[in-house]
Amino acid sequence: MPPRRLIVLGCGTSVGVPMIGCGCRVCTGGHPRNSRTRSSVIFQFEAGNLLIDTTPELRIQFLRERIPVAHAVAYTHYHVDHLFGLDDVRTFPHQIGGPLPLYCTDEVEAVIRSAFSYAFETGRGGFLPSLTFERIDHRPFHVLGESVVPIPLEHAHFNVLGFRVGDLAYCTDVSRIPDASWPLLAGLDVLILDALRPTRSHNSHLTVEEAIAIGQRLNVKRLILTHMSHDIDYETLNPSLPQGVELAYDGLTIEF
Repeated sequence: MPPRRLIVLGCGTSVGVPMIGCGCRVCTGGHPRNSRTRSSVIFQFEAGNLLIDTTPELRIQFLRERIPVAHAVAYTHYHVDHLFGLDDVRTFPHQIGGPLPLYCTDEVEAVIRSAFSYAFETGRGGFLPSLTFERIDHRPFHVLGESVVPIPLEHAHFNVLGFRVGDLAYCTDVSRIPDASWPLLAGLDVLILDALRPTRSHNSHLTVEEAIAIGQRLNVKRLILTHMSHDIDYETLNPSLPQGVELAYDGLTIEF
């Protein structure tokens, strides 16, 4: 079987990095790996591309990585930085020959139907997103010939999903891993995990220190940190991380 591939489209927090109006070293220093669009990844399978979340920079991310189309989208949750690029998928249904399937919970579907209500108005003309919903919960689902395991996570008082394919899992926007979800993360080779800032605790995100502890508990071979704020400087922090731990960057590609 050909290797599956994951591309980190964005690894930044909700305001992105650089942050508007900020004069800190990370935001103004110009290091290319400190330039972070909002967090998203895309799985590239033999049968097509599964996009995780639709960030406000979706168009920029696809053009930058020369990705022509997504064949399906799965959502971690409905926050703006993970959802509000949905209108940019309008060209995809024409390329795949039908509506773009969105794999999401009923909670996420309700927000999409409200925020993008124009896409579901019958008889309306114009170049609208053509979408269809595929309901997911905590059970594995199949898409593009692959089995995807949803991983329930806590993001402060919000419920979010991580996704596991084979020996790789993507878990963004995490403050706590529920007891029932630890077994779903067992035996991983690669874990991509939320890490907002180095050590100062946050009510809805892990710190770098907390993420490393989770990686060690799971004994993952490779821990990649994502959803990072401007408190994280790639140039100085990445070389200091323990063996097997690294910072993500926009455009990072992983074969698994």
